[in-house]
Amino acid sequence: MNEQYAVRLTDLVFSAGHFITYNGGECERLHGHNYRVAIEVEGPLDENHYVFDFIALKKQAAAILLELDHHMLVATKNPLLQVTASRDEVEIRFSNKRWIFPSEDCVLLDIANTTVELLANYFAQRLLTVLQDQYQFQPSGIQVAVEENFGQVARMTARI
Repeated sequence: MNEQYAVRLTDLVFSAGHFITYNGGECERLHGHNYRVAIEVEGPLDENHYVFDFIALKKQAAAILLELDHHMLVATKNPLLQVTASRDEVEIRFSNKRWIFPSEDCVLLDIANTTVELLANYFAQRLLTVLQDQYQFQPSGIQVAVEENFGQVARMTARI
């Protein structure tokens, strides 16, 4: 028998502002969501018969979400946006639109757009790094789902 195990955390929540560009040249209005995140980590059982300790997993997931919570999410790799950050402010330009935010209110993300798909990938990559660096744990798979509104969910799955 080929057994596979996974642990899952659901209903992790953060609130943030964002906008996306789409259709090669359009831009949404600035808005926000109360995002819900679910994560699943796959792997073999350890000596304690755990895939990974729920308490440690929730602590690390919460720390990542806290970095995003109540911030403006800014995609720095979007070719349609010009993002200029200083110690005091972040300026974002799209065509004839311009936004200026206090630096402390923004999270600059190394992604192409602040879609839930790419937020799920960002979260998964950050979590994998923490699990590997702090716990020397290499899962066999990870899945992250991000919901921006009831019934609007994107999921990223990686086999490692």
